[in-house]
Amino acid sequence: MARKFFVGGNFKMNGTKESIKSIVKGLNEAQLDSNVEVVIAPPSLYLQLAQDQLSKANVEVSAQNVYDKPNGAYTGEISVAQLKDSGIKWTILGHSERRTILGESDEVVASKTKAALDGGLSVVWCCGESLEEREGGNTIAVIEKQLAALAAKISGDEWKKIVVAYEPIWAIGTGKVATVQQAQEVHAAIRKFLRANVSEAVADETRILYGGSVNGKNCKDLAKEADIDGFLVGGASLKPEFVEIINSNL
Repeated sequence: MARKFFVGGNFKMNGTKESIKSIVKGLNEAQLDSNVEVVIAPPSLYLQLAQDQLSKANVEVSAQNVYDKPNGAYTGEISVAQLKDSGIKWTILGHSERRTILGESDEVVASKTKAALDGGLSVVWCCGESLEEREGGNTIAVIEKQLAALAAKISGDEWKKIVVAYEPIWAIGTGKVATVQQAQEVHAAIRKFLRANVSEAVADETRILYGGSVNGKNCKDLAKEADIDGFLVGGASLKPEFVEIINSNL
């Protein structure tokens, strides 16, 4: 079935008021493929700024993280309700930098995802393997373990509000990119897992993004693959070439 192309821009811990305004202005003025769903994820301090500046109909703002408790003494965290109160409809969860640097387990990521869905947010849910795991031939096993933790927490209908992003850890911020064949192989395996463990409908409908040093040069070849439904972009989302990536499915 046809799945709507999706491109996310994860600004990570980058940006100032002026640079965020400049990026949003560029998106507002750009000729973007209207058939592509786009989200940008600035640092939490600038979520409201980006939200207020955006005027493009098919571009939304996403948080980079959210906590799984509704409120309370959790210094530094942001709740689902607070994002909703600010008009934010999306959050990224399970990014490899959260998993590896900040120690978030598969179960913690799944719990956050459940809380986000219960509170009415949509989720870009990330998975991926390390270089050691890939070289050891364990890529698919690692991805399936991460998926299994998520599938244990959510029901079939809730998958409609999830976009899966495959992000090989070894390709994030390194300049290394999975080959088209490597990316498609993992995307196909993710869809196979969903078909076997969730449902045919979820497998067919869930959009699976590739993330990991995506740029204007490699995006078009990746976009041609049957199971690659878009991208989660890091550094390139801060540059003018982000527009080229958004339009890579034309």
